[in-house]
Amino acid sequence: MFKKLWSKLSLDIGIDLGTANCLVYVRGKGITMSEPSVVAVNNKTGQILAIGEEARKMVGKTPGHIVATRPLVAGVVSDFDVTEQMIRYFIEKAYEAGFPIHARPRVVIGIPCGVTEVERRAVEDAGKNAGAGQIYLIEEPMAAAIGVRLPIQDPGGNFVIDIGGGTTEVAVISLGGIVISKSLRVAGDKLNEDIINFAEREYKLLIGERTAEDVKIRIGSASPLEEKKESSIKGRNLVTGLPEEVFVTDTDIRKAMEKSIKEIVKTIKDTVEETPPELLADIMSKGIYLLGGGGLLKGLDRLIEEEVKIKTQIGDDPLTAVVRGAGYALEHIDKYTEVFLETKEIDPPN
Repeated sequence: MFKKLWSKLSLDIGIDLGTANCLVYVRGKGITMSEPSVVAVNNKTGQILAIGEEARKMVGKTPGHIVATRPLVAGVVSDFDVTEQMIRYFIEKAYEAGFPIHARPRVVIGIPCGVTEVERRAVEDAGKNAGAGQIYLIEEPMAAAIGVRLPIQDPGGNFVIDIGGGTTEVAVISLGGIVISKSLRVAGDKLNEDIINFAEREYKLLIGERTAEDVKIRIGSASPLEEKKESSIKGRNLVTGLPEEVFVTDTDIRKAMEKSIKEIVKTIKDTVEETPPELLADIMSKGIYLLGGGGLLKGLDRLIEEEVKIKTQIGDDPLTAVVRGAGYALEHIDKYTEVFLETKEIDPPN
């Protein structure tokens, strides 16, 4: 009886625990938070100084004893203690959004398809230690498909590509389960790295990750644009040691990212080749859904469509698809029980 009452009073929270950004969905309120997955730590004291946007502002600007870092690498936990603090921060912020009763929340967390059992346990334990009452894990492409309301429980094929910061997740979903999935650790962060390497190689210019991401968003593309674009990038000349500004075109940036984009397209092709014919027929009718922040790269949908010969479309609000799906599945838990990988219940207080 007490457990039933406890679960009713509990706050339901969906978390997209991304390599680059974390989003939080609260039952009845929708998405309440979207912040960078960055934590600033004082190495002398071990104290957490800032989390999210405040920590991101510190990247590249801190003294030696303060480190602004990402506790998640390729969508999995690389620093357990810091990840725990970050999840705790999100749960506390969710309560601050106005929920009146402070029972331990039910939390659903999206994880990549390719995680190991050890990596999965790390996410569970971090959530438990952060104060969750029940923890549900859901694979990110499944959550993304639910987020854009694909009929995942029908006997038909649904093809989803979720490109985040650390991983590209490709999955074929039918009857509430993932039939085929591939997880590639090439995504938005790797494209930023490609641009950094390009600037260093072609211009002997050292630029930061934020600069690379900005230029990727402004003029980056996966296929030629109808109108040529140009942008400046500022950094430090590695020869003179002095600040310098250079101008690059969309062709330059496309060439810089070309190898990584080819890897993503190859993974999509491999998944198509392994898809059972009956499901492939459904997918050819419905099309491929491109989701995640990386799915917004200009011309990527067109390139995929040209390469795999299947209509490709960008899903509604692709940046938030995973967290919306995680939250929706938790709100309708009786309907979506089979989509969760595992449920870990923590006994409520006596």
